[in-house]
Amino acid sequence: MPVFIHVLGLAVFAQGTSEFMLSGLVPGIAHDLSVSVGAAASLTSAYAIGMVVGAPLMAALSARWPRRRALAAFLAAFVVVHVVGAVTTNFPVLFATRVVAAIVNAGFLAVAMSVATALAQPARQTRATAVLLSGVTLSCVVGVPAGALLGGWSGWRAAFWAVAALCLPALTLVFRSAPADAARPRDVSIREEARALRSRPVRSTLLQAALVNGATFATYAYLAVIATDVARLPYGAVPGLLAAFGAGAFVGVTAAGRVGDGRLGRGLVRALCALPVGWAALAITGACAGPLFVLAVVQGGLSFGVGSALVARVMRVASHAPSLSGAFATVALNVGAFLGPLLAGVATGAADDYRGAAWVSAGLAAAATAITVTAASRARTRARARTQEQPL
Repeated sequence: MPVFIHVLGLAVFAQGTSEFMLSGLVPGIAHDLSVSVGAAASLTSAYAIGMVVGAPLMAALSARWPRRRALAAFLAAFVVVHVVGAVTTNFPVLFATRVVAAIVNAGFLAVAMSVATALAQPARQTRATAVLLSGVTLSCVVGVPAGALLGGWSGWRAAFWAVAALCLPALTLVFRSAPADAARPRDVSIREEARALRSRPVRSTLLQAALVNGATFATYAYLAVIATDVARLPYGAVPGLLAAFGAGAFVGVTAAGRVGDGRLGRGLVRALCALPVGWAALAITGACAGPLFVLAVVQGGLSFGVGSALVARVMRVASHAPSLSGAFATVALNVGAFLGPLLAGVATGAADDYRGAAWVSAGLAAAATAITVTAASRARTRARARTQEQPL
C-alpha cells in the first residue's frame, strides 16, 4: 500500500474530526456568540448540506487540475476557514465557514478517493478506500472526544485551532510526497463520466450506500439518549458507549478493506442481511446495558464495514467515472447521514420512545438488503444464462 494513501488518511481524520466535533461544542458556541442552542446546532446541518452540494461541484471543477494541486488547494482552504472560524465573533461568519469547510472537505475526499484507487493495485483498491474511511472512524473514536475535552478546557475556539494545526502536517506531506502520477492532469470528459454514473449498478449501489449510512446515523444520533433515558445509564457511560461504537466501526472498515474486492460477493450480502437484524435486536434489548454495549460494537463494525465495501463497489462499477464516482459516493453517504436522523426524530416523537430510532435503522437497512438480494439474484441469473449460451 503506497505511503501517500496513509497521508490522505491523516487529512481525512482531521476533516472528520471537524465534521463531528460540533456536537460537543454547541453549548459553548451558543453562550459565547449569544445565539440559541438550536442556532448553534444548525452548524451541523450546514456542514452536511455543504458536503452534499460540494462533492459533485468541486469534483467537476477540479477534474482537470493536477491531483497534487487539487488536494493541496482543498486542504489549504480547509485550514484557512478554520482559522477564520476560530477568531470570528460573528455567528453568520461562523456559519459560512462551516459551509465552505464542508464544500472543500467534500472536494478533497472526492479527489482523494480517485487518487487512492489509482495508486493502489487493482486487488488492493478496496483496502485503499478503507484506509481513507478509517480516518473518519478514527475521528469518531479519538478526534471527537479529544475535541470535546479541549473545548471544555480551553473553549470551542481551541478545538478549531487544533483542527487547523492537525491539517498542517498532511498539507506539507501532500506538497512533498504526492507521487508524480497523482500530480499529472488527465483529459477528462465530465459529460461522459456523468453518463457512466447513470448505469443501473452504479445507481443501485449509491442508493444502498445512502440507506446503510442513513440507518447508521439514525441510531448513532440517538445512542446517547437511548443509554441515559432508556437503559438508565449515568451520563458518564455515554463516551464509553460512543467509543465502543467507534471501535467497532474501525474494525469493520479495516476488515472490509482486507477482504473486500468491490464485488457483490457473499460476504457483503451476508453482512447486509445481518444489519437489519442487529438494529432490531438493539431496539428490543436497548433497555439493558450489556446488550446495548455489545450491539453498539457489532453494529458499528457491520455498518461501517458494509459502508466501506459499498463505496469501494461504487468506485469499481463506476470505473469510467474516476473523477465523479468518489464525489457521488460522498453525496450518497451524506444524504443518508442527513436524512437518517430526521426520520429517527419523526419516529421517536410519534412513539415517545427513543428506541424508535433503532427501528428506523432496521427498516432502512432492510431496504438496502432487499436491493442487494435482488441485484445478486439478477447477477446469478445472468451468469446462468451466459453458461447455457456457451457451445458444448
